[in-house]
Amino acid sequence: MEEYQSVWEQCLQIIKDNIDEGNFATWFQPIKAIGLKDKVLTVQVPSLYYYEWIEGNYWQLLKSAIHRVLGKEGKVEYKILVVNEQTMTLPTSGIGVVSSQDKKLNIHIDEDTDQKEIPNPFVLPGLKKLNIQSQLNKDLNFDNFIEGECNSLARAAGFAIAKDPGKTAFNPLFLYSGVGLGKTHLAHAIGLQTKIYHPDLTVLYVDADTFLQQYVEAARGNNINDFVHFYQMLDMLIIDDIQFLANKTKTQETFFHIFNHFHQKGKQIIITADKSPAEIAGFEQRLLSRFKWGLSADLQSPDRETRVRIIRNKLYRNGIDSIPEEVIEYLSCRIVTNIREIEGAIISIMAYSTLNKKKITVESAKQMIDKFVRNTAHEISIDYIQKVVCNYFNVKLEDLFTSSRKRDIVQVRQVSMHFAKKYTDLSLAQIGAQCGNKDHATVLHACRTVDNLKATDRHFKVQLEEIDKILKNS
Repeated sequence: MEEYQSVWEQCLQIIKDNIDEGNFATWFQPIKAIGLKDKVLTVQVPSLYYYEWIEGNYWQLLKSAIHRVLGKEGKVEYKILVVNEQTMTLPTSGIGVVSSQDKKLNIHIDEDTDQKEIPNPFVLPGLKKLNIQSQLNKDLNFDNFIEGECNSLARAAGFAIAKDPGKTAFNPLFLYSGVGLGKTHLAHAIGLQTKIYHPDLTVLYVDADTFLQQYVEAARGNNINDFVHFYQMLDMLIIDDIQFLANKTKTQETFFHIFNHFHQKGKQIIITADKSPAEIAGFEQRLLSRFKWGLSADLQSPDRETRVRIIRNKLYRNGIDSIPEEVIEYLSCRIVTNIREIEGAIISIMAYSTLNKKKITVESAKQMIDKFVRNTAHEISIDYIQKVVCNYFNVKLEDLFTSSRKRDIVQVRQVSMHFAKKYTDLSLAQIGAQCGNKDHATVLHACRTVDNLKATDRHFKVQLEEIDKILKNS
């Protein structure tokens, strides 16, 4: 065995002892050592994406391994396969002292390439010429997506898609959940993992609001055909928060044609929403039926065991490894609603410790967590508002979505719209779509009616205050 191979094998053994088997197999087994000179180990990685990922996520671990085997002077240099076995040489940013200028001078392509660039007429969120970029967030990956009973089905399906996009039974994959439960994280993770397994595929993440803006701009410029053609060039489309296309008939029609193209060509579509296809409102039936063709998977609130693992992972990734176990236990029991609030609490604890230059104790952590919980404005969904209002007035929830003009049902519908306007960021049209498919004018009339009754009917005012108290204390 060559010396450079022996050195890399020793490094791999150190790395393997510090990460789980799956991540080791994904990120480090494909790497080959190809040279060693003046304590600079040269390794070859499959793609530029590998280089960026390792530099962004594992450089500290790699640095530790290199220094343990080669000493403090040890460095690593990457050879990256670009096109047709041609290579690009890059230094590491995390090992040794390499200035920005040095890195710029050391980057070179060994041979000229003729790689074709895909023209992209739409730069998010506008409509300008640019090469297609995935828009994926590299921090939202499978490495830091904690699996539990709450999301195991969705995660397993996502990983299967990444290995064989468009060829599984999970096309489309429709992910749905409440706020802060990880559907956007999982969608990004699937896209990133797909790029690892299939670096040549073109993957794009876009939120529904941006998709809508792009469509409007294309319609104004009479460029709908170009708009559709651009999306049809993709191999995987991830569209987030599809519910924001509710009641947008023309945009839905265009998306319908894009969806059909993807399905016919065996390309992968991933969709996220706040409701299941059976519950989502404001969409054409033919589009809803297509949402149900693949797998619909919900992400639920994490159980206590999963919350503990999420907290430990967040702390570890932020460089905190000495926090008392009692703090983790307390945090996992105190915040149970969603992952986003857990992250906020951890940031508060870290800020307190850093700014005050104090160790995190059980007492100080409890003070910070309790203050955070009191000050956190809980996001209240329109679904929850409807359930609370219906329970209060003893009306069946399904009656809310009918066209009934009975006085008690109309009043419940109006009160639901009133509190939806107060507690959510939804537009009047979106509120109407989720309250029996009403238009924005109906919602506006409902809110005015409730305000007038509140000012003139004392009993009704008391009822509103009691409902408001229930929602605030949720």
